[in-house]
Amino acid sequence: MRAQARAGVAVRLLRVDREHTAFVYLGSAALQRRTAAWPVFAVSCVVVGVGPNVDGVNATWVMVALAAVLAVYGVIRGALRPSWGLPLQAGALVVLAAAALVAVEAKQTLAGVLVAVLAHVAWDTYHHHPNRVVVRSMAEFCAVLDALLAAAVLVVTFT
Repeated sequence: MRAQARAGVAVRLLRVDREHTAFVYLGSAALQRRTAAWPVFAVSCVVVGVGPNVDGVNATWVMVALAAVLAVYGVIRGALRPSWGLPLQAGALVVLAAAALVAVEAKQTLAGVLVAVLAHVAWDTYHHHPNRVVVRSMAEFCAVLDALLAAAVLVVTFT
């Protein structure tokens, strides 16, 4: 039973990481400033850190609302071009949110594998190489964090 509890914690931690990373990439794309990545990350940390401690506040829904506001702002500002900017980041946010919902409803082992496999180390690496959407330091930070969290989820899930 303890192994299941540990796996559940690991999966929730990785889901929170997904929300952070997708939100940061979307925010930077919507604002059309790579340098916005770290301030957007700070906002997401505050929402995820404080949200659960406030009665009636669901941090995930707050992040979704903020992402929607950022996306609308980006569209108004004309951030639909280039295609690797806001359109790609918004699509990725939808896919990752759907994967997180599937992981929550799936059996524990499947959830661990699904979330770990979808850890977007490749996503961060893809953005690091051409130095697009977010600053290189954010892509590096996210890639290392995602790799460590994915490894932890796999170890906890299968031990």
